[in-house]
Amino acid sequence: MTNDHTPAPPEPPPDETTSRPDTHATTTGRLDARTTGPGLTRAGAPPPAAPGADERPADAMDTHATHAGRIGARATAPGPAEAGALAAAPPDAAAPPAPTDARAPTRRTNALRRARRAVGRGRSVGRGRSGGSGGFRSGDGAEEATGATGRTTAPPPSLTRSPFESETFTAASYVATSHTPHIALASVWVLTRLGMLVLLWRDSLGIGGVGREVHVLYRFWYDRLAHGTFPPDDPTWQYPPGAALVIGSPAALPWFTYFQAFVGLTLLADAVVALALARADSARVTHGAWMWVCGLPLLLHIPLARYDVQTTAVAVLAVLALRSRPALGGTLAGLGAMIKVWPALTLIGTPRGRSTREAWTAACSTAVALLITLGVLFRHSLDFLLQQGARGIQIESLGGTALALARAAGLWPGRIQYRYGAFEYVGPHISYVEVLALLATLAACCWLVVWRVRARRWTAATPLDAAFAAVLLFTLTSRVISPQYMIWLLGLAAVCLTCRETVMRPAALLLLPATALSALAYPVLYEDVLSGTPAGLAVMVARNGLLLAAGFLACRALWRTSVGEPRG
Repeated sequence: MTNDHTPAPPEPPPDETTSRPDTHATTTGRLDARTTGPGLTRAGAPPPAAPGADERPADAMDTHATHAGRIGARATAPGPAEAGALAAAPPDAAAPPAPTDARAPTRRTNALRRARRAVGRGRSVGRGRSGGSGGFRSGDGAEEATGATGRTTAPPPSLTRSPFESETFTAASYVATSHTPHIALASVWVLTRLGMLVLLWRDSLGIGGVGREVHVLYRFWYDRLAHGTFPPDDPTWQYPPGAALVIGSPAALPWFTYFQAFVGLTLLADAVVALALARADSARVTHGAWMWVCGLPLLLHIPLARYDVQTTAVAVLAVLALRSRPALGGTLAGLGAMIKVWPALTLIGTPRGRSTREAWTAACSTAVALLITLGVLFRHSLDFLLQQGARGIQIESLGGTALALARAAGLWPGRIQYRYGAFEYVGPHISYVEVLALLATLAACCWLVVWRVRARRWTAATPLDAAFAAVLLFTLTSRVISPQYMIWLLGLAAVCLTCRETVMRPAALLLLPATALSALAYPVLYEDVLSGTPAGLAVMVARNGLLLAAGFLACRALWRTSVGEPRG
């Protein structure tokens, strides 16, 4: 490097053809000093700057570009102001000292280098990459991003900030860990289900006896069905004939006891739901699958000792199938309606026209065919209608919570009695509460019909959102809200979260604490709920309050997005 004090010769006046600096040539000349040589532009003409202005070592001058070149970033070319400053610098200006080790890796450089290696193995990411003749061109340890026209594009802003904020790092991390969400989901499923099995095996939490329903009641029904009849004159049998398919399913595993086979099939149905939700949005394994996998254990071991998981599996598959195969979705919905009535509500949001005709026709045909078949094979197939109609106000329902508060305040002298397989309130004025619950159910039905008639806009999420809102409404207005009802709502809320256009996220999130409170009420604090202690009342008021808030948010969001005027 020359460092004499000879004054620089005067510069010739710029003409029209050389007045514009060649940004690409300037950048290339600085990055590829050993290729083009000092003092030469891409065209081979002498540079307009004074001698000695740009005679600093290339490593000291382009340290950032060298590091950025190794990781695939675009080198930043000096702007017009910087080029003018370099040209106007005095010839005797001392060059800045070169760093001791210009190639010393920094934490930021290492992170971005790993990102580029992941991108190279997976897929092309970054705004600097283009097709045609453009791409990443290296020269003397640095790389430059050029477009098809040869122009140097501006560097991404993320290169001047944390590497974890850059699009390159995010996309590279996704490519490098593309299977990690599925592995994590499966791992959490296995661990949580093992915990649920341990709780069911011990079955001593709170009031205990959760598994007794399978050991005693389901096994009794199974024996009746094996003799060709539904349970006659049994007040606990309140289910449609299709429930016989689930109650009798352990016969397919004769090498296990009835209890073992039933729990195993329940876990299988649980895994099917998780897999279906993960595949419904396989590009990002989002909150839908995670809500099911993490939400179900909030009910502790209750789901393994009830057949609601199997029913929910049929309903979830039905709603997911409605997107592309309405007839299959309708068939599954009809099957679910014959197991428990509520899956029929999953068809409320099918788009008008051919999809609705196919889905509803398939559902009705399946339900009628199954009803006739089971009616021929088993006796007393319709006795469930008599038992279901005689049920009263269960203590965990909205009406039951109101009666519990009135009883605690000394305004109502009722009591609790076990009948029809649940604890119900009996006493004066109970019939009025039952009528109010029935009117509330009719009002919910009318609201859904009005929504269906007035709905003008259907999105990909509308059938999913409508199914969730409908089941939530009928759960709220029911005379019975057992803890296992939360399994239905969790499944349909998870389906909604598989669609990016859903408007049910706030309502779905409220279900998580409501589910946890349901398990706290039964079996953990069930004695307090029965006795009406402050703890028991607080749990029930909080749980039902969350459900009411979720129902309000779900109905409002569904109405606004499909009936109300579009925003903006």
